[in-house]
Amino acid sequence: MLGSGVTGVAGCGSITGRAMLYALARNLLFKLEPETAHALALGAIARSGAFPPLRAAVAARFSAPDAEPVEVFGLRFPNRVGLAAGYDKDGVGWRGLSALGFGHIEVGTVTPLPQPGNPKPRVFRLSDQRSLINRMGFPGGGAEAVAKRLGRPDTTEVVIGVNIGKQKTTPLEAAAGDYEQLMEVFAPLADYLAVNISSPNTPGLRRLQDPAFLGDLLGRIATRQAALADAAGSRVPVLVKLAPDLDRDQLRTAVDAVVEAGLDGIIATNTTVSRDQVVGHPRAVEEGGLSGAALSELSTRIVAAIADHLGGALPVVGVGGIMSPEDARAKLDAGATLIQLYTGLIYEGPGLVKRILQAL
Repeated sequence: MLGSGVTGVAGCGSITGRAMLYALARNLLFKLEPETAHALALGAIARSGAFPPLRAAVAARFSAPDAEPVEVFGLRFPNRVGLAAGYDKDGVGWRGLSALGFGHIEVGTVTPLPQPGNPKPRVFRLSDQRSLINRMGFPGGGAEAVAKRLGRPDTTEVVIGVNIGKQKTTPLEAAAGDYEQLMEVFAPLADYLAVNISSPNTPGLRRLQDPAFLGDLLGRIATRQAALADAAGSRVPVLVKLAPDLDRDQLRTAVDAVVEAGLDGIIATNTTVSRDQVVGHPRAVEEGGLSGAALSELSTRIVAAIADHLGGALPVVGVGGIMSPEDARAKLDAGATLIQLYTGLIYEGPGLVKRILQAL
Protein backbone atom coordinates (compact mmCIF):
# COMPACT_ATOMS: atom_id res chain seq x y z
CA MET A 1 0.00 0.00 0.00
CA LEU A 2 2.54 2.55 -1.14
CA GLY A 3 2.18 5.52 -3.43
CA SER A 4 3.18 4.84 -7.01
CA GLY A 5 4.12 8.36 -8.07
CA VAL A 6 2.17 7.96 -11.30
CA THR A 7 1.33 11.55 -12.00
CA GLY A 8 4.87 12.79 -11.66
CA VAL A 9 6.13 10.41 -14.30
CA ALA A 10 3.60 11.15 -17.01
CA GLY A 11 5.34 14.10 -18.52
CA CYS A 12 8.85 12.70 -18.93
CA GLY A 13 9.72 11.68 -22.48
CA SER A 14 12.37 8.95 -22.53
CA ILE A 15 12.15 5.56 -20.85
CA THR A 16 15.32 6.32 -18.93
CA GLY A 17 14.01 9.72 -17.90
CA ARG A 18 10.70 8.28 -16.74
CA ALA A 19 12.51 5.62 -14.72
CA MET A 20 14.72 8.21 -13.06
CA LEU A 21 11.78 10.47 -12.27
CA TYR A 22 9.79 7.59 -10.86
CA ALA A 23 12.76 6.58 -8.69
CA LEU A 24 12.84 10.11 -7.30
CA ALA A 25 9.08 10.14 -6.67
CA ARG A 26 9.28 6.74 -5.01
CA ASN A 27 12.09 7.86 -2.72
CA LEU A 28 9.99 10.80 -1.60
CA LEU A 29 6.87 8.73 -1.11
CA PHE A 30 8.79 6.05 0.79
CA LYS A 31 9.61 8.67 3.41
CA LEU A 32 5.89 8.73 4.25
CA GLU A 33 3.88 6.18 6.16
CA PRO A 34 2.78 3.55 3.60
CA GLU A 35 -0.97 4.16 3.75
CA THR A 36 -0.48 7.91 3.56
CA ALA A 37 1.73 7.55 0.49
CA HIS A 38 -0.77 5.24 -1.13
CA ALA A 39 -3.68 7.59 -0.49
CA LEU A 40 -1.76 10.49 -2.05
CA ALA A 41 -0.88 8.50 -5.16
CA LEU A 42 -4.34 7.02 -5.58
CA GLY A 43 -5.90 10.46 -5.17
CA ALA A 44 -3.68 11.82 -7.92
CA ILE A 45 -4.57 8.88 -10.16
CA ALA A 46 -8.26 9.42 -9.51
CA ARG A 47 -8.02 13.11 -10.44
CA SER A 48 -6.21 12.33 -13.67
CA GLY A 49 -8.85 9.75 -14.55
CA ALA A 50 -11.68 12.19 -13.97
CA PHE A 51 -10.28 14.64 -16.54
CA PRO A 52 -10.41 13.03 -20.02
CA PRO A 53 -7.62 15.10 -21.66
CA LEU A 54 -5.22 14.28 -18.84
CA ARG A 55 -6.26 10.64 -18.86
CA ALA A 56 -5.59 10.53 -22.61
CA ALA A 57 -2.14 12.07 -22.09
CA VAL A 58 -1.26 9.47 -19.45
CA ALA A 59 -2.53 6.68 -21.70
CA ALA A 60 -0.39 7.94 -24.57
CA ARG A 61 2.69 7.53 -22.36
CA PHE A 62 1.93 4.21 -20.72
CA SER A 63 -0.34 2.16 -22.95
CA ALA A 64 0.89 -0.49 -25.36
CA PRO A 65 -1.51 -0.18 -28.31
CA ASP A 66 -0.02 -3.19 -30.08
CA ALA A 67 -0.72 -5.53 -27.17
CA GLU A 68 -2.55 -8.69 -28.16
CA PRO A 69 -6.15 -9.03 -26.89
CA VAL A 70 -7.23 -12.32 -25.34
CA GLU A 71 -10.61 -14.00 -24.85
CA VAL A 72 -11.03 -15.44 -21.34
CA PHE A 73 -14.21 -16.79 -19.67
CA GLY A 74 -16.30 -15.16 -22.37
CA LEU A 75 -14.75 -11.69 -22.04
CA ARG A 76 -12.43 -9.84 -24.38
CA PHE A 77 -9.44 -8.44 -22.49
CA PRO A 78 -7.39 -5.76 -24.31
CA ASN A 79 -4.23 -7.48 -22.99
CA ARG A 80 -3.13 -10.05 -20.41
CA VAL A 81 -1.96 -7.68 -17.66
CA GLY A 82 -4.32 -6.52 -14.91
CA LEU A 83 -4.24 -4.71 -11.59
CA ALA A 84 -4.85 -6.99 -8.62
CA ALA A 85 -7.43 -6.31 -5.95
CA GLY A 86 -6.27 -4.23 -3.01
CA TYR A 87 -4.82 -1.24 -4.82
CA ASP A 88 -8.16 0.46 -5.46
CA LYS A 89 -10.34 -0.97 -2.71
CA ASP A 90 -13.19 1.53 -3.09
CA GLY A 91 -13.19 2.03 -6.86
CA VAL A 92 -12.05 5.65 -6.66
CA GLY A 93 -9.24 5.50 -9.23
CA TRP A 94 -10.08 2.84 -11.78
CA ARG A 95 -10.45 5.29 -14.67
CA GLY A 96 -7.01 6.77 -14.06
CA LEU A 97 -5.52 3.33 -13.46
CA SER A 98 -6.90 2.12 -16.79
CA ALA A 99 -4.74 4.76 -18.51
CA LEU A 100 -1.61 2.96 -17.29
CA GLY A 101 -2.16 0.24 -19.86
CA PHE A 102 -3.90 -2.43 -17.80
CA GLY A 103 -6.24 -4.76 -19.61
CA HIS A 104 -8.35 -5.19 -16.50
CA ILE A 105 -8.76 -3.57 -13.10
CA GLU A 106 -9.95 -5.58 -10.09
CA VAL A 107 -11.61 -3.28 -7.56
CA GLY A 108 -11.95 -4.28 -3.92
CA THR A 109 -12.05 -6.26 -1.76
CA VAL A 110 -15.57 -4.89 -1.13
CA THR A 111 -17.69 -5.89 1.87
CA PRO A 112 -21.45 -5.42 2.21
CA LEU A 113 -21.16 -2.59 4.77
CA PRO A 114 -18.46 -0.04 5.55
CA GLN A 115 -15.80 -1.23 7.97
CA PRO A 116 -12.55 0.28 9.25
CA GLY A 117 -10.31 -2.73 8.86
CA ASN A 118 -7.61 -3.66 11.34
CA PRO A 119 -5.84 -1.17 13.63
CA LYS A 120 -2.95 0.87 12.25
CA PRO A 121 -0.11 0.51 11.53
CA ARG A 122 -1.04 -2.33 9.21
CA VAL A 123 1.26 -2.00 6.19
CA PHE A 124 5.01 -2.51 6.31
CA ARG A 125 7.66 -2.11 3.64
CA LEU A 126 10.46 -4.62 3.20
CA SER A 127 12.19 -2.38 0.67
CA ASP A 128 15.41 -4.36 0.34
CA GLN A 129 13.27 -7.41 -0.49
CA ARG A 130 10.91 -5.41 -2.77
CA SER A 131 8.06 -6.78 -0.70
CA LEU A 132 5.24 -5.71 1.62
CA ILE A 133 3.43 -7.12 4.62
CA ASN A 134 -0.13 -5.95 5.11
CA ARG A 135 -2.87 -6.77 7.56
CA MET A 136 -5.47 -4.36 6.25
CA GLY A 137 -8.55 -6.45 6.97
CA PHE A 138 -10.85 -5.26 4.15
CA PRO A 139 -11.22 -1.58 5.11
CA GLY A 140 -13.59 0.32 2.87
CA GLY A 141 -16.75 2.24 2.32
CA GLY A 142 -18.92 -0.78 1.59
CA ALA A 143 -20.91 -1.99 -1.39
CA GLU A 144 -23.23 0.99 -1.80
CA ALA A 145 -20.36 3.49 -2.09
CA VAL A 146 -18.41 1.37 -4.57
CA ALA A 147 -21.50 0.67 -6.66
CA LYS A 148 -22.11 4.39 -7.12
CA ARG A 149 -18.58 4.86 -8.47
CA LEU A 150 -18.86 1.96 -10.89
CA GLY A 151 -22.34 2.88 -12.07
CA ARG A 152 -21.36 5.91 -14.11
CA PRO A 153 -21.17 5.48 -17.91
CA ASP A 154 -17.65 5.22 -19.29
CA THR A 155 -16.04 4.63 -22.66
CA THR A 156 -12.89 2.78 -21.55
CA GLU A 157 -12.34 -0.71 -22.91
CA VAL A 158 -10.73 -1.95 -19.70
CA VAL A 159 -12.40 -4.96 -18.09
CA ILE A 160 -13.65 -4.27 -14.56
CA GLY A 161 -13.72 -6.99 -11.93
CA VAL A 162 -15.03 -6.62 -8.40
CA ASN A 163 -13.41 -8.64 -5.63
CA ILE A 164 -15.93 -9.45 -2.89
CA GLY A 165 -15.45 -10.56 0.72
CA LYS A 166 -17.46 -11.21 3.83
CA GLN A 167 -17.94 -8.69 6.62
CA LYS A 168 -15.51 -9.22 9.50
CA THR A 169 -18.38 -9.69 11.95
CA THR A 170 -20.26 -12.22 9.82
CA PRO A 171 -19.91 -15.79 11.17
CA LEU A 172 -18.44 -18.29 8.73
CA GLU A 173 -21.70 -20.22 8.76
CA ALA A 174 -23.46 -17.13 7.39
CA ALA A 175 -20.72 -16.01 4.98
CA ALA A 176 -22.54 -17.22 1.88
CA GLY A 177 -25.23 -14.61 2.50
CA ASP A 178 -22.66 -11.82 2.31
CA TYR A 179 -21.32 -13.08 -1.00
CA GLU A 180 -24.82 -13.50 -2.42
CA GLN A 181 -25.72 -9.96 -1.37
CA LEU A 182 -22.59 -8.59 -3.04
CA MET A 183 -23.30 -10.54 -6.21
CA GLU A 184 -26.74 -8.92 -6.39
CA VAL A 185 -25.17 -5.48 -6.16
CA PHE A 186 -22.22 -5.92 -8.53
CA ALA A 187 -23.34 -8.41 -11.17
CA PRO A 188 -25.05 -5.57 -13.11
CA LEU A 189 -21.95 -3.34 -12.80
CA ALA A 190 -18.91 -5.60 -13.17
CA ASP A 191 -17.53 -7.64 -16.06
CA TYR A 192 -16.57 -10.38 -13.60
CA LEU A 193 -16.64 -11.09 -9.87
CA ALA A 194 -13.85 -12.54 -7.72
CA VAL A 195 -14.71 -14.38 -4.51
CA ASN A 196 -12.07 -13.67 -1.88
CA ILE A 197 -11.86 -16.53 0.63
CA SER A 198 -8.10 -16.40 1.01
CA SER A 199 -7.05 -13.17 2.70
CA PRO A 200 -5.11 -13.92 5.91
CA ASN A 201 -6.24 -10.67 7.49
CA THR A 202 -9.91 -11.35 8.27
CA PRO A 203 -10.19 -13.78 11.19
CA GLY A 204 -11.22 -17.24 10.04
CA LEU A 205 -11.75 -16.26 6.40
CA ARG A 206 -9.33 -18.85 5.04
CA ARG A 207 -11.36 -21.60 6.70
CA LEU A 208 -13.89 -21.04 3.90
CA GLN A 209 -11.40 -22.92 1.70
CA ASP A 210 -11.92 -26.06 3.85
CA PRO A 211 -14.24 -28.78 2.55
CA ALA A 212 -16.56 -28.22 5.53
CA PHE A 213 -17.50 -24.81 4.12
CA LEU A 214 -16.32 -24.63 0.52
CA GLY A 215 -18.74 -26.94 -1.31
CA ASP A 216 -21.84 -25.33 0.18
CA LEU A 217 -20.47 -21.81 -0.27
CA LEU A 218 -19.57 -22.28 -3.93
CA GLY A 219 -22.82 -24.12 -4.58
CA ARG A 220 -24.83 -21.17 -3.28
CA ILE A 221 -22.68 -18.73 -5.26
CA ALA A 222 -23.24 -20.76 -8.44
CA THR A 223 -26.98 -20.90 -7.82
CA ARG A 224 -27.12 -17.14 -7.33
CA GLN A 225 -24.98 -16.62 -10.44
CA ALA A 226 -27.45 -18.64 -12.50
CA ALA A 227 -30.44 -16.77 -11.08
CA LEU A 228 -28.85 -13.42 -11.85
CA ALA A 229 -28.04 -14.57 -15.37
CA ASP A 230 -31.65 -15.64 -15.95
CA ALA A 231 -32.92 -12.28 -14.73
CA ALA A 232 -30.45 -10.18 -16.70
CA GLY A 233 -30.13 -12.30 -19.84
CA SER A 234 -26.34 -12.45 -19.52
CA ARG A 235 -23.96 -14.39 -17.28
CA VAL A 236 -21.30 -12.62 -15.23
CA PRO A 237 -18.24 -14.86 -14.71
CA VAL A 238 -17.27 -15.69 -11.13
CA LEU A 239 -13.69 -16.51 -10.14
CA VAL A 240 -12.35 -17.79 -6.82
CA LYS A 241 -9.14 -16.43 -5.28
CA LEU A 242 -7.07 -19.03 -3.40
CA ALA A 243 -4.25 -18.81 -0.87
CA PRO A 244 -0.66 -19.86 -1.63
CA ASP A 245 -0.37 -21.65 1.72
CA LEU A 246 -2.62 -24.65 0.98
CA ASP A 247 -0.87 -28.01 0.86
CA ARG A 248 -1.18 -30.23 -2.21
CA ASP A 249 -4.28 -32.09 -1.05
CA GLN A 250 -6.02 -28.92 0.17
CA LEU A 251 -5.26 -27.21 -3.11
CA ARG A 252 -6.62 -30.04 -5.22
CA THR A 253 -9.74 -30.25 -3.10
CA ALA A 254 -10.36 -26.51 -3.44
CA VAL A 255 -9.75 -26.54 -7.20
CA ASP A 256 -12.07 -29.51 -7.65
CA ALA A 257 -14.78 -27.68 -5.69
CA VAL A 258 -14.53 -24.68 -8.03
CA VAL A 259 -14.86 -26.95 -11.06
CA GLU A 260 -17.74 -28.94 -9.58
CA ALA A 261 -19.64 -25.74 -8.80
CA GLY A 262 -19.39 -24.71 -12.45
CA LEU A 263 -17.63 -21.42 -11.73
CA ASP A 264 -15.41 -19.74 -14.26
CA GLY A 265 -11.81 -19.46 -13.10
CA ILE A 266 -9.24 -19.34 -10.32
CA ILE A 267 -7.01 -16.49 -9.17
CA ALA A 268 -3.70 -17.72 -7.78
CA THR A 269 -2.63 -16.42 -5.39
CA ASN A 270 -3.40 -14.16 -2.47
CA THR A 271 -0.65 -13.07 -0.07
CA THR A 272 1.25 -15.61 2.05
CA VAL A 273 1.67 -16.02 5.79
CA SER A 274 4.98 -17.79 5.17
CA ARG A 275 8.17 -15.92 6.01
CA ASP A 276 10.58 -18.41 4.45
CA GLN A 277 11.87 -15.85 1.94
CA VAL A 278 12.38 -13.06 4.48
CA VAL A 279 13.88 -14.93 7.43
CA GLY A 280 15.87 -12.55 9.60
CA HIS A 281 14.27 -9.38 8.24
CA PRO A 282 13.23 -7.11 11.13
CA ARG A 283 9.74 -6.78 9.63
CA ALA A 284 9.26 -10.54 9.26
CA VAL A 285 7.70 -10.69 12.72
CA GLU A 286 4.76 -8.54 11.62
CA GLU A 287 1.47 -10.39 11.18
CA GLY A 288 -0.25 -10.22 7.82
CA GLY A 289 0.12 -11.28 4.23
CA LEU A 290 3.46 -11.05 2.45
CA SER A 291 3.48 -9.86 -1.17
CA GLY A 292 6.04 -8.78 -3.73
CA ALA A 293 9.27 -10.40 -4.84
CA ALA A 294 9.36 -12.67 -1.78
CA LEU A 295 6.09 -14.28 -2.95
CA SER A 296 7.05 -14.74 -6.59
CA GLU A 297 8.45 -18.26 -6.58
CA LEU A 298 5.78 -19.69 -4.28
CA SER A 299 2.88 -18.22 -6.23
CA THR A 300 4.34 -19.43 -9.53
CA ARG A 301 4.58 -22.96 -8.14
CA ILE A 302 0.94 -22.77 -7.06
CA VAL A 303 -0.13 -21.50 -10.49
CA ALA A 304 1.69 -24.42 -12.10
CA ALA A 305 0.14 -26.95 -9.71
CA ILE A 306 -3.37 -25.60 -10.29
CA ALA A 307 -2.97 -25.43 -14.07
CA ASP A 308 -1.59 -28.97 -14.15
CA HIS A 309 -4.45 -30.29 -12.04
CA LEU A 310 -7.07 -28.47 -14.11
CA GLY A 311 -5.71 -29.69 -17.41
CA GLY A 312 -7.29 -26.74 -19.21
CA ALA A 313 -10.70 -27.10 -17.56
CA LEU A 314 -10.63 -23.49 -16.28
CA PRO A 315 -8.43 -20.45 -16.86
CA VAL A 316 -6.01 -19.36 -14.13
CA VAL A 317 -5.14 -15.76 -13.29
CA GLY A 318 -1.56 -15.59 -11.99
CA VAL A 319 -0.71 -13.00 -9.34
CA GLY A 320 2.06 -12.69 -6.78
CA GLY A 321 5.50 -11.16 -7.05
CA ILE A 322 5.46 -10.03 -10.69
CA MET A 323 8.22 -7.44 -10.61
CA SER A 324 9.57 -7.73 -14.18
CA PRO A 325 8.73 -9.00 -17.66
CA GLU A 326 10.61 -12.19 -16.76
CA ASP A 327 8.33 -12.76 -13.76
CA ALA A 328 5.30 -12.21 -15.97
CA ARG A 329 6.55 -14.74 -18.50
CA ALA A 330 7.17 -17.26 -15.71
CA LYS A 331 3.53 -17.00 -14.60
CA LEU A 332 2.28 -17.45 -18.16
CA ASP A 333 4.64 -20.37 -18.76
CA ALA A 334 3.34 -21.94 -15.55
CA GLY A 335 -0.16 -21.95 -17.02
CA ALA A 336 -1.71 -18.58 -16.28
CA THR A 337 -3.91 -17.05 -18.97
CA LEU A 338 -4.00 -13.59 -17.37
CA ILE A 339 -1.67 -11.99 -14.85
CA GLN A 340 -2.09 -9.26 -12.24
CA LEU A 341 0.28 -6.75 -10.62
CA TYR A 342 0.19 -4.88 -7.35
CA THR A 343 3.41 -4.68 -5.36
CA GLY A 344 5.44 -4.64 -8.58
CA LEU A 345 3.67 -1.45 -9.59
CA ILE A 346 4.80 0.15 -6.34
CA TYR A 347 8.45 -0.81 -6.51
CA GLU A 348 8.98 -0.68 -10.29
CA GLY A 349 6.62 2.11 -11.27
CA PRO A 350 3.75 2.46 -13.76
CA GLY A 351 6.06 1.80 -16.70
CA LEU A 352 6.20 -1.86 -15.67
CA VAL A 353 2.88 -2.58 -17.39
CA LYS A 354 4.15 -1.38 -20.77
CA ARG A 355 7.50 -3.13 -20.31
CA ILE A 356 5.72 -6.41 -19.70
CA LEU A 357 3.36 -6.01 -22.63
CA GLN A 358 6.20 -5.14 -24.99
CA ALA A 359 8.15 -8.18 -23.86
CA LEU A 360 5.34 -10.70 -24.21
